Amino acid sequence: MEVSFSKEVRALRLGAGDTFHGEGILAITKGLLQAGVAYVGGYQGAPVSHLLDVMVQAKDYMDELGVHVEACSNEASAAAMLGASIHYPLRGAVTWKSIVGTNVAADALSNLASPGVRGGVLVVVGEDYGEGASVIQERTHAYALKSSLCLLDPRPDLPVMVRMVEEGFNLSEASNMPCVMELRIRTCHVRGSFECSDNRAPAVSTRALMDEPARFDYDRLAHPPVTFGHEKRKTGERIPAAQRYIAEHGLNELMPGRHDDLGIVVQGGLYNALIRALQQHGLADAFGASEIPILVLNVTYPLVPDQIADFAAGKRALLVVEEGQPEYIEQDIATLLRRRDLNTALHGKDLLQMAGEYSTEVLARGIGAFAGRYLPAAATEGVAQWLAANDERRGAVAAMLAQPLPPRPPSFCVGCPERPVFSALKLAQQEVGPVHVAADIGCHAFGTFEPFGMGHSILGYGMSLASRAGVSPMMQRRVLSIMGDGGFWHNGLLTGVQSALFNGDDAVLLIFKNGYTSATGTQDIISTPDEEVKARAEDKQQSLAHKNQTIESTLEGLGVQWLRVVHTYEVETMRATLTEAFTSDFDGLKVIVAEGECQLERQRRIKPWIASLLKKGERVVRVKYGVDEDVCNGDHACIRLSGCPTLTLKDNPDPLKVDPVATVIDGCVGCGLCGANAHAATLCPSFYRAEVVSNPKWHERLLYALQGAVVRALRPA
Repeated sequence: MEVSFSKEVRALRLGAGDTFHGEGILAITKGLLQAGVAYVGGYQGAPVSHLLDVMVQAKDYMDELGVHVEACSNEASAAAMLGASIHYPLRGAVTWKSIVGTNVAADALSNLASPGVRGGVLVVVGEDYGEGASVIQERTHAYALKSSLCLLDPRPDLPVMVRMVEEGFNLSEASNMPCVMELRIRTCHVRGSFECSDNRAPAVSTRALMDEPARFDYDRLAHPPVTFGHEKRKTGERIPAAQRYIAEHGLNELMPGRHDDLGIVVQGGLYNALIRALQQHGLADAFGASEIPILVLNVTYPLVPDQIADFAAGKRALLVVEEGQPEYIEQDIATLLRRRDLNTALHGKDLLQMAGEYSTEVLARGIGAFAGRYLPAAATEGVAQWLAANDERRGAVAAMLAQPLPPRPPSFCVGCPERPVFSALKLAQQEVGPVHVAADIGCHAFGTFEPFGMGHSILGYGMSLASRAGVSPMMQRRVLSIMGDGGFWHNGLLTGVQSALFNGDDAVLLIFKNGYTSATGTQDIISTPDEEVKARAEDKQQSLAHKNQTIESTLEGLGVQWLRVVHTYEVETMRATLTEAFTSDFDGLKVIVAEGECQLERQRRIKPWIASLLKKGERVVRVKYGVDEDVCNGDHACIRLSGCPTLTLKDNPDPLKVDPVATVIDGCVGCGLCGANAHAATLCPSFYRAEVVSNPKWHERLLYALQGAVVRALRPA
C-alpha cells in the first residue's frame, strides 16, 4: 500500500468561495487545474514529488475533468509529452527534480523550444540547490538561456504562486515559448492560504476529443532547414512578446521604499529570506515593508530592459540578490546598464558569496556590506551582535563537547533489503580482492557511506553500467555496476545493458529489485507487484519474490545469458553468487538480480493488517532478534558488517569486562540480517531469534507456563 494522499486529493476539488490551506507544492497542483491544464506528466523527485503523486491518486477526479495524467519512465519522456502543445491548443504541465531531471530532458526541451508551442507549456522544476540539496550543484537558469525558455521563480506566497501558474500558461501562449517554473525547497513547503477558483475543464480533453489531427506544417518540426527560421523568431518575435506580456501584466513586483536612491533586485524565490535579513538590519518591518525599494523578479528570464532601466534610473546603487553561480542575472543587468549609459553602481557577488544557498545569515552579511557603504546611519550594530551571537552559540555547543561530534552519514532504513547485499559484497571481496564499484543514484547510493564505503563514481540515474565501460577494459579484475530497478527502467536498460551486450563487454551488473522507485517516494513502476499479489503477501518476508518477472524476461529477451536471481537476505548465497560472477569463465554480461521488497512499503502493507488481526483477537507472531550478552565477545564485527541502526552498543553488564557489548534495540523489524551475517561471516554465535506471540492459543499458554516452571526449578537458589 503506497502513501495515501486522500486529504490532498480532496483539496483539489475546492472551488470558488473556498479557501485552500496547505503547502506550496499542493497549491501549485491546484493552480494547474484552475488554469485548465489538459495533460500532466513527470518523474517524481524531491521537492516536487507530491505534485505528480497527488495527481496520480486523484485519477477519478482527473477523469471527471478530462485531464490526462501520466507517470513517465524518465524526465525525457515527460518532456516529450509536451509535443502535444506544438500543434494543438492544449495546456500541458510536466514536473521533475531540478537540474538532474532537466539534464535528462534537455534533448526534448531543445526540440520543443525550437518550433515553439501553441498551447501553453509549464515545466515545474524542484530547484534543489544549496547545502541541503541531494544532487549536483547547478542551476536551471542555464537551460532557460540556452534554449530560450521563459523562467519563473515565484515569490513564496501562495496567492502569488497560484497566480504565476495561470500567468505561466498565458505567458507561454503569448510568446509561443515553453515556460519553466523553478520552486526551491522552502517554496514547495511554505504554508499559507489562498482563495480558490473553480477548476477549469480543458476545452479539448479526454472527454472532448479532437475530430482530426492538425494540418501538416513542416515549419512546426524541429528539423533543418526551418530551424534557422526558428532561431531568428526566438530573438525577433518570441522574447520581445514575452517581455511585453511580463511588463503589461505586472508579473514582476515593485515594492517601494523610502530610500529610493537605492534598490534591490531579487529572484522571487529568495524574497522571504531577503525580507528577514532586512528586518535584522532594521530596514524592513514585521509586515515585510522594506525601506529599500525591491524589484521582485517572479520571471527571471527574460528580463524586461525598460523595467530594469526605470528601476535603476536615479539610483546610486543596485544590489542583485541571485543565488548560485555564475551570476547570469547580474551580468544581464550590467550589460543593460552599460548600453543605457546608466551610471548606477551595481553590486551582487562582490558583496554576497558566489556559490551556495542564500540563507538569512548569508543575506544579512551581504545587506550589511551594502548598507555599510550606502546607508552608514543604518542600524547595523544589532545585526553584527546577532551574527556574533549565532557564532557564539555554535562555539558554546562545541565547547560543551569533549570532542567534535562524530559524523552521522545517511543510512539505509531499518530492515532495508539492500543492506545485506553490501554485507555480502564486503565478504565476497575478502575472497576475490577489491573491485571497482560503479555506483548509481537511488537508495543503494547509501552503500557509499560507512560502514560499507563502496562506490567509485555516480554519473546519472541508471548510468552505472555505462559509466564502467571505460574502466573495465583497463582493470585486471572485473568491475561491478550497481543499479536499482527504478534506474534500470529510467535509463539503465538502454544506456547500460543494451550497450554492454552490443559491445560484448565482460561486466557484472547487480540490480536491486525492491519493487518501487524507492528513493523518490516509493512510486510504482512496471516491475511493481500488483495489488492482488501484495494483498496475498501478508507479512511473509519473501512472499513478493519472483512475483513479477518483468526485469528478468526483459534481460533474457535482450540476450543476457548469465542471469541469477537471489533473495537479498540470503547473505551466504549472495556472497557465493557475487564471487561466481567475479571469477566465472563466462565472457560477457553477468547480471545478478537482488530481490527483496522495500521495507517501508512492506511495513505500510503489514501494519494495518496486523492491527486488524489484533483487533479481532487473532494470534499474531512477531519475530524479534537480540544478542546474548554472556556470549558476545565485544569485537563488534557484526556492526561493521551490518551498519543497521538498531544494532548498536551498550555497557557490558559483566563488571570484569570493559568492552561494550552489542545489543538490538526496539526499532528492529525482524529482518534477520544480523543472524544471516553471523552465519555467512562465521561470527560469534551471540544472536538469538525470538518469536513474540500476541493472543496465544490455550496450549501455547500452557506450554509457556510449564517451561517457566522448569526454568525456575533449575535455577540455583
